[in-house]
Amino acid sequence: MDVLAGSIDVRDLLSAPDLDDPSTPLSAPDLRLLIDRLHLRSVHIQRAALQYALSHRRDLAAALSRSSRAAASSASAASALSAALSALSSHPPLDAEIRSLARDILSAREELAERREALGVVAAVSALHARLRAAREGIRAGRVVEAAEAVRDLKCCLSSVCEEGGGSGGSEGEPAVFGFLRKEWTDCFDELQAVLVKIVDNSVKFEPEKGRVIVSSKLAGGEGIGVELDVALRAMEIVDVLDYGMAKIADLMIKHVMVPAISNSSVVVSVEVLNQEAVEKPEAILNVVPSLESQDYQDGSALYSRLIEIIKFICKFICLENRSFVHCFGKLTWSRISNLIITHFLSKAVPDVASKLIDFEDIIRCTIEFETKLKDMIFISTDAKEEKLSQFVHDVEVHFASRKRSEILAKARNILVQYDYPDRPVSSAVGYSSEYVADLLFQPEKCYISKSATQLMKLVHETLKDACLSSTRVAKEFYHAARDALLLYKAIVPVKLGKQLDSVSQVAINVYNDFLYLSQEILGLAFEYRADFPSGLQKDAVFVDMGPTFYQIAEDILEKQIQLVISSLKEAIDSADGFENTHQSQQYEAAKFSVEQVIFILEKVHIMWEPYMPALTYKRSMRITLDYVFSRITKDMLLLDDMAAEETLQLQRLIHLMLENLSSLFESFIAKVDGKDKVLNHMLWAQLDEMLPSLRKFRKLADLFDMPLKSITEAWESGELIHCGFTSNEVVNFIKAVFTDSPLRKECLWRIGSSSAST
Repeated sequence: MDVLAGSIDVRDLLSAPDLDDPSTPLSAPDLRLLIDRLHLRSVHIQRAALQYALSHRRDLAAALSRSSRAAASSASAASALSAALSALSSHPPLDAEIRSLARDILSAREELAERREALGVVAAVSALHARLRAAREGIRAGRVVEAAEAVRDLKCCLSSVCEEGGGSGGSEGEPAVFGFLRKEWTDCFDELQAVLVKIVDNSVKFEPEKGRVIVSSKLAGGEGIGVELDVALRAMEIVDVLDYGMAKIADLMIKHVMVPAISNSSVVVSVEVLNQEAVEKPEAILNVVPSLESQDYQDGSALYSRLIEIIKFICKFICLENRSFVHCFGKLTWSRISNLIITHFLSKAVPDVASKLIDFEDIIRCTIEFETKLKDMIFISTDAKEEKLSQFVHDVEVHFASRKRSEILAKARNILVQYDYPDRPVSSAVGYSSEYVADLLFQPEKCYISKSATQLMKLVHETLKDACLSSTRVAKEFYHAARDALLLYKAIVPVKLGKQLDSVSQVAINVYNDFLYLSQEILGLAFEYRADFPSGLQKDAVFVDMGPTFYQIAEDILEKQIQLVISSLKEAIDSADGFENTHQSQQYEAAKFSVEQVIFILEKVHIMWEPYMPALTYKRSMRITLDYVFSRITKDMLLLDDMAAEETLQLQRLIHLMLENLSSLFESFIAKVDGKDKVLNHMLWAQLDEMLPSLRKFRKLADLFDMPLKSITEAWESGELIHCGFTSNEVVNFIKAVFTDSPLRKECLWRIGSSSAST
């Protein structure tokens, strides 16, 4: 059949050389030639196919026979299928029965699987219950280590069984048997724990009245259970209750052994081994008894030696030199032991003065050696957090400074709570002399301050001097203590003396002086001490922020005092009823009483202020007060209209009354300014007029009451009245009130009006 293989290329049947190009068209001869050759080729193929069929006749016959049989089998299967379908269609319920049967078979298989699974769970539960029962029997028989291992393993097994059985640790809907198993395991665990704790308690007995701890490692437990201490501790470790089992022993050891051993310096510690032959499990007694000889801790070596002996006893006879037991006991007790050492020894050993800090080096060395020994014994870990004592002693400077800071603030608070100021300073030939008369740093004046302010500032200076002699860390504490002491004054005094500050009082002036004095002292602190501070503090030390606050408080206090005085003066002047109708006896007496009240208030203020205030402050405060008085009385008198001749005389008499009675105040006012005592004369009145323009106007008003009309007009035209502070309206109203209408009054009023217009 090779002749049939491949494809026939038409161009191979042509011999023309120009047929290589596919686009070349064929000629008629070529087409006839091609037809002939194709015919010959077809005949050849037919002969070859016939020859092939003849040579493979048997194979072809066998293939045809198999095809015939396959066709017959397919026809038979189709007939059988048709018959089956026909039978099914004639009986409709049969398919439903088949489906039902299949479902029953599937359900039976699932039920069988569930029962097999349930049987497995029941078998597991039964096995667990048997193991739990065996563990409890082991506890009662004294096999606590095996029982502990069983309890530990059963916990894991119980969890896995509950998960397989559909339980979830006590969830709703779980089989009751799982809850029963958990309860059984819990009861078994509690029973084991109680037995182990009882064994430990029986092995370590405390006799606080005798100062003894007795440890017995022999069989112990009672109730037919004989278990050694180390076995009980191993069992506790297996079930992870070692902390719980040792907690009571640790608490009692702290209470009956560590507390007396640390807090009482006259204590002797000794260890007595009862059975020397039993090397592995001896019995021992720890004695902690008072001694007749008191020992001074000094560098702490005696205390630390005593504690090392106690801890060695614990490690050897209670923890049986087991590293896990020792570490657990240390974890339960070290925090309290270290706190006791700090409270009863280290904190008390912190020096009171900076010069003794060098003596603390021996305590630092002994403390570090003590903690190193405890690390070697595995009583504490190598973690830096466990080095509480070393951290404390290394920070001794901070503790020293912290204690000093607390002491400084306590002293400052006591000074301020007991706020005190002496009586009026004693007058001398050169002024007032007193230890509480202080110089103001930035003013060429003195002021009288309270005893409390003097003591407080002395304390601040002492604190800052100590800061200059200390290390940076200590100096910072001193610096903050000084600042806080000053701030305490601002916080305590205004609140404590609030009632006095709300009234006109000498105490208020003292507080004003204190704040003024402190504000200037605060500003000078940095200049005085900054250069001597440790380098680490020089840039951080700041006081200038506090000075303005204190100064503002002082000014607020002074302003309030002035306003309270002015309020009293206003009330007194108001009682004069505008000085009207003073020609009437009753009205004159009322006006006179009002003036006398004003004089009394001013004299009282003069007596209260003059000895205590700085000179410039006194001058400023009194000027404000007097200016109000003179301005107010002058204004009221100038507002009067239609005054009788007798009325003007009475008003003039009231003005002279006030001026005469205030002469001592004026003299002290001038003396305060010039620093010399002087008697009032014409020149001094001129000085007072310059300082108090309202006084000049007040005095001139007294002159106007008995001046003739022409003189008043000439005084206005000459500018004298203007110089005294009068206005044209005031002069015109005064003339109209005092003088009756006349051609002369009209002329004078016209002259005053013209003069005012020209100016």
